[in-house]
Amino acid sequence: MTTATQPNVEQLTEEKVQFGGLDGRRRLTKEQYEGLQQEFDALRDEIRADLGQADVDYMKNIIRIQRYLEVAGRTLIHFSFTPVPFMLGVAALSVSKIMDNMEIGHNVMHGQFDWANDPKMHSKNFEWDTACDAGSWKRTHNFEHHTFTNIIGKDRDYGYAVLRLSDETPWTPMRSFQTVYFALLSIFFQWGVALHELESERLRDGTFDLDEKKPYLKGLFRKGAKQVFKDYIFFPALAGPFFWKVMLGNAMANLGRNLWASAIIFCGHFTEQAQAFTEEECENETKGEWYYRQLLGSSNLSGSKLLHVMSGHLSYQIEHHLFPDIPANRYEEMGPKVEEICAKYGLPYNTGPFWHQYGTVLKRVWKYSFPTGGQERS
Repeated sequence: MTTATQPNVEQLTEEKVQFGGLDGRRRLTKEQYEGLQQEFDALRDEIRADLGQADVDYMKNIIRIQRYLEVAGRTLIHFSFTPVPFMLGVAALSVSKIMDNMEIGHNVMHGQFDWANDPKMHSKNFEWDTACDAGSWKRTHNFEHHTFTNIIGKDRDYGYAVLRLSDETPWTPMRSFQTVYFALLSIFFQWGVALHELESERLRDGTFDLDEKKPYLKGLFRKGAKQVFKDYIFFPALAGPFFWKVMLGNAMANLGRNLWASAIIFCGHFTEQAQAFTEEECENETKGEWYYRQLLGSSNLSGSKLLHVMSGHLSYQIEHHLFPDIPANRYEEMGPKVEEICAKYGLPYNTGPFWHQYGTVLKRVWKYSFPTGGQERS
């Protein structure tokens, strides 16, 4: 791996700035940004050169487990006549939906396995079990979010256009209710993601262009209708007189998936330590500065292998933002090396247990519902 010039920690400490109500962040010199780029490029190339059949086999095994869980979940929900097998069915179906969305869909649609030349794992072909159309998600997430991560006014994933998370976002009286918006977004997360490309804020400011959005709206209605039909009409209808039981089980599985997926994603982006940036400070940014922004705008989760798999390895959100096209099952291997590079440059590596990180998300959402969000509240 390329070795960069050792950073001057005293200089980094002196160059702290206040921003958005968050703690001051360290600045690097031009040479240090270049060194940071060289080290992360070298790490990416090292892992990419090592990709092979073991990575393909890993994903095929995950897909196989997800399908078994879906069959088991739907069977138990359909044929259960007592609460225990019914709840086991709900749990199995919910886990299958989580795996489909997180460990499989999210990662496959990032193109992490395009190199394998397997049509079932190619980003162009994959469609997932959620209301959001794959094409829409790739436009808003792969391009907008991963290019403009945490840049206020450019990254619409930062707060999903309904949450105020920085003083750089103007406060309005409606922001006082954002804890309610947060709860609703968590409960109906698949629909929030599906509606993301609608750009609802443009409806409010009068710049919405219906003709421009027609292709997206067609995809939204087509995919949304398919999901509603599958979970709330087709499978319940197969149960005949037990229609409502199956529909309830499917709704509960979707709720479980929504709450888990939203919590994991919020923990990766909205913790108190995750920083935001202005468009002005990111103008003409170099690749080293882009890496720097990914580091400071992301948060990890510490935990077991099961947590990593169930989160789609977004428990390694820092590594994912740095290397979105590297198969996520390799992030656990990359994590200690990324942390070592961060320590070398005096940069934070924000990680912690799930409940701690989620607690800071809740605290941040609450804090910025007030006009003085970034200031200390007595």
